[in-house]
Amino acid sequence: MLRWLSIVGIGEDGIDALSPVARGLIGDAEIVFGGRRHLALAAALIRGAARPWPSPFERAVDEVLAQRGRPVCVLASGDPFVYGVGAVLVRHIDPAEMLVAPAPSAFSLAAARLGWALPDTTQVSLHGRALDLVRPHLQPGRRVLVLTSGADGPADLARLMSDTGFGASSLIVMEALGGKRERIRATTAAKFDLREIDDLNVVAIEVKAEPGARVIARAAGLADALFEHDGQITKREIRAITLSSLAPRRGELLWDVGAGSGSVAIEWMLADPSLAAIAIERRTDRAARIRRNAAAFGVPGLEVIESEASAILGGLPKPDAIFIGGGAGGVLESAVSMLPHGGRLVANAVTLETEALLLARYAALGGELMRIAVTRADVVGGKTGWRPAIPVTQWTWIKP
Repeated sequence: MLRWLSIVGIGEDGIDALSPVARGLIGDAEIVFGGRRHLALAAALIRGAARPWPSPFERAVDEVLAQRGRPVCVLASGDPFVYGVGAVLVRHIDPAEMLVAPAPSAFSLAAARLGWALPDTTQVSLHGRALDLVRPHLQPGRRVLVLTSGADGPADLARLMSDTGFGASSLIVMEALGGKRERIRATTAAKFDLREIDDLNVVAIEVKAEPGARVIARAAGLADALFEHDGQITKREIRAITLSSLAPRRGELLWDVGAGSGSVAIEWMLADPSLAAIAIERRTDRAARIRRNAAAFGVPGLEVIESEASAILGGLPKPDAIFIGGGAGGVLESAVSMLPHGGRLVANAVTLETEALLLARYAALGGELMRIAVTRADVVGGKTGWRPAIPVTQWTWIKP
């Protein structure tokens, strides 16, 4: 197959650091695509037409595809497959049609300056993405490299960390790595006062948590108090069992029907960055609360739909798993019919009426039925006794 498309990674050190192969790919191309900064860095080598990326960038893939069969070169920052344009293009173009010449990524350059081993370091891109995505990675003692989205990014990051109990964390702001303008400065999140930061920057974090810091645990069943809720929440112990029953797998989509506070959908997404969820909640105040919770837990990509579930389920992308935590009466049959083969359905009931529905479905379809009862120590007449919570009946079914 003809390798008509070349992707060349270029750093702030420009063409001086490029290999002979990379130089040849740029020089032989009839068309060279790239950001204006990249095109300026490579200008001395470009003999064909230089084309800056369109705005919005979404049109860029179509423009590249329109040149299929001609010698085309795409310039990228550093490693094109580390949060770069290569990862976008490969979704549309067979790798056999490409020749890629990567340069060190910003993460690699930062790790080299600091002496940090990349496999032991969390790498997060916030470039053009929500700042909240860093929240799950703020774990005590963890090293994190963050690619920000401009000159204000480091200060915004420091503010978020200070507000959530990580103000003592050290921040190393690394600007224009590899180029003549490279600069490295250190501070802490709480005392952040750096000014005139270059748009191209990486922030290295050594996480330190203060007492009461909002550390998001790595296991299912997060404390109820971490969620904003009005009592409509799948409680911690029940939630841990529910997530186990839903059994999230990489790349899957969950429908959380009657989402309440969104706790199940949020913990589903926290299980792996590839997971997605749609939270369906009819009440406006609760839908807004779900969005706030999703941001606070670092999963701002949770889709929240404010509607009666029965009115919109048919128009949603097909799920891999469905959770019904509220009244199942109006949606249980629809959920059973819409679930694809091999999909998982988990429904929880606290009322006798809903429990009767689950018992009937269990009798008709099989699956697994369990009663979950939790008893907590509490004050009873000035002393301590056991206070039982309302038991939950859970039906789990895998569609054959």
